[in-house]
Amino acid sequence: MPDTVINVEHLTRRFRRTTALDDVSLEVPAGTVMGLVGGNGAGKTTLIKHLLGLLKAKTGSVRVFGLDPVTDPVGVLGRIGYLSEDRDLPQWMRVDELMQFTRAYFPQWDETYAAQLREMFDLDPKQRVKSLSRGQTARLGLLTALAHRPPLLVLDEPSSGLDAVVRRDILAAIIRTVADEGRTVLFSSHLLDEVERVADRIAMLHNGKLVLSDELQTLLDGHTRLTLRFAEPCESQPSLPGALSCDGEGHEWTVICNGHVAELRTAAEKQDATIVEEAKPSLEEVFVARIHGGSRSDTPANS
Repeated sequence: MPDTVINVEHLTRRFRRTTALDDVSLEVPAGTVMGLVGGNGAGKTTLIKHLLGLLKAKTGSVRVFGLDPVTDPVGVLGRIGYLSEDRDLPQWMRVDELMQFTRAYFPQWDETYAAQLREMFDLDPKQRVKSLSRGQTARLGLLTALAHRPPLLVLDEPSSGLDAVVRRDILAAIIRTVADEGRTVLFSSHLLDEVERVADRIAMLHNGKLVLSDELQTLLDGHTRLTLRFAEPCESQPSLPGALSCDGEGHEWTVICNGHVAELRTAAEKQDATIVEEAKPSLEEVFVARIHGGSRSDTPANS
C-alpha cells in the first residue's frame, strides 16, 4: 500500500452557480485517522463522493491508492469500507442475509470477524433490517463496512442522529480497528468532540475551501485561549491584534489566538488588561474561532 492513501490535487467542483469545492488539495497518509470537519454545506460529502468515484473530477485530480476511482472503481472500491449518514440498507433483508449479500462483493470478507462484530453490536441475525432501530442500523452498516478488513475506512457523519451510547460504541469499534490493524480512516463529522477523540490529523473545510490541514496535536498546540480581565468594562469587543476570535462582555473577555501570544499580551497590557487564565483550546473552539470568529450562536452543529 502506498505511503499516501488519498491524494487530492487542486480539486474544484461547481454545481451551477454554487462552488462546492474550491481548489482543494489534501493528502491522507497511510495508517492515520483524518478528521474531516466543517459545517453543513462545507463540501465534506462532495469530497467523499469524488473519493468513491461517484463524481468525476472536472478540475484537478483525485487518486485513492494511486488509482483514479472513476476509471478503476474495482481497484478502489474493493479496498474501501464506507458508511454514509443515510445508512441506506435493503429494508426487506434479514441481518444475516445482508451479511451474506455483502460478502459476495468482497473476496477478503472475514466471516469470523463479521460474526464477532455482529455479537459485539448485539444484532439478531434473523431480524429484518426494516425493524432495526436507528442505532442498530448504524451498527449493521459499520459491520458491513469493516468485515472485509478494508485498508481504507470512509465514514461520512457516522454518528448523525444517534444517542450517546451508540456513538460511543461506534467510536470504540473505529478506535479498535485502527489500533489493532493500522488502517487508514477518513472520518467526516460536525461533532468535533468526537473527532478530537479519534483523529490524529484534521482537515477543515469552509465554503468549499480547505482552510486548515495538520496533525491534531500540532493544530491544538499552535492555538492558545486567553481569558483577559480589563480594569474598565468594555462596551464593545476590544481590539486585540493577533486574536482569531474575541468573546465576552464587560470586564472579562476570552480570546483565541494562533501563534501571536506575545503580540496579544503587549496589546492587552496597553489596554490595562490582565491575563487571568491561559490554556489550550479544544478543537471546537479552534473551529469556531477560525470559521465563525468566535460567535457563540453559530456553532458547527448548527451551521
